[in-house]
Amino acid sequence: MQVVVVGGGPIGLAAAAHLLDRGLEPLVLEAGPVAGAAVAEWHHVRLFSPWSELVDPAAAKLLNGWQRPDPEVYPTGQEWAELYLQPLAKALGDRVRVNSPVTGVTRRGRDRVVDAGRDSEPLTVHVGDERITACAVIDASGTWSAPNPLGGDGLPAVGERAAADRIVYRVPDLTDPQVRARYAGKRIAVAGAGHSALTALVALGQLAEQEPDTRIVWLLRRGAVGNVFGGGDADQLPARGALGQMARAHARAGYVETVTGFRTSEVEQAADGLILISQDGHRLDAVDEVVVLTGFRPDLSWLSELRLELDATLQAPVALAPLIDPNVHSCGTVYPHGVKELSHPEPNFYLVGMKSYGRAPTFLAMTGFEQVRSVVAAIAGDRAAAERVELTLPETGVCGGSGVFDQQADSSGGCCGVGPQPVTLAIG
Repeated sequence: MQVVVVGGGPIGLAAAAHLLDRGLEPLVLEAGPVAGAAVAEWHHVRLFSPWSELVDPAAAKLLNGWQRPDPEVYPTGQEWAELYLQPLAKALGDRVRVNSPVTGVTRRGRDRVVDAGRDSEPLTVHVGDERITACAVIDASGTWSAPNPLGGDGLPAVGERAAADRIVYRVPDLTDPQVRARYAGKRIAVAGAGHSALTALVALGQLAEQEPDTRIVWLLRRGAVGNVFGGGDADQLPARGALGQMARAHARAGYVETVTGFRTSEVEQAADGLILISQDGHRLDAVDEVVVLTGFRPDLSWLSELRLELDATLQAPVALAPLIDPNVHSCGTVYPHGVKELSHPEPNFYLVGMKSYGRAPTFLAMTGFEQVRSVVAAIAGDRAAAERVELTLPETGVCGGSGVFDQQADSSGGCCGVGPQPVTLAIG
């Protein structure tokens, strides 16, 4: 019986390669029109992992005659897709099905309430009206389809949906002339504090150098800039450290006005643009465009009939959550882990890849490759290999403290606290 892999991205394809390497038959179901469809949507963004960390070992074995790119080069999303993901999907052949969105997974003939047969009956994967029987399911569908909203409470702000024509939830591709024209000479709000937000700040800062009327307002929910620029030279992924340093340089150059402690509650449309209003009533001057890069979340709606054991905060597997909780630390790294941390009460079902992190940020491809190596070993019955650690992850050079919501030193303001504060980023 086959193993179904949901998602034809880097981690899903790697899972399929490991399954074949173990003599198991995979079926990869990709919702998009091509393998790596999500990666293709951020084709213009350069990864901060080099090629040496972006190719799964089992996948490389499957790619007979494939010319491996220079291991020290940092590819763009487009290059990762064209030079690796698409050849890998081609090597897997008809084991990869595109335009096949999964609408549900369940135990055959049983909803989540029924105990009997959960160890013996196979899983059933629903693709529209089609039913596919599987001995195991690996969900590597990612989180790209579910970006977090602008609203500071996790739900869309009042007026956010109505202003959708001026709000995007991806890093703008400024190499596209139409996209560039949309932002050139405009006042742009960027919301978010992660690597995607830093990437957008760098791109928009470069645009501001060439189009002097362009201005950027960076909205941080946290109360201080703190270590948002990352570990710099101490980051063991040099490109990741350099990204933060470039963002810092654009902030120093005066193109970026930074407002801390701003948690958006309302978007008001005005004659001169959009006015963003914080939860305590602070109103920003009007902006022309808003770029929301506040992270992603897993879509669990089609897993409702499975017995998953997820952390109440992160929606990640409970054994993994303490290692990646940004409320506890901001390291951006996690101990190598596998089937032990990724198992659920539902037999033979696993969340892997970015989706396994739930709402936590900073996922590395190397982490996903190790996850699927371990999970596939367990499916194949090789428990010793499944529980063996075979990965050392790079550190960010930044560690400690709250990663998502700084504690206020003075709590005398009650529930309201101190309002949003513009700051000058003359750091160093």
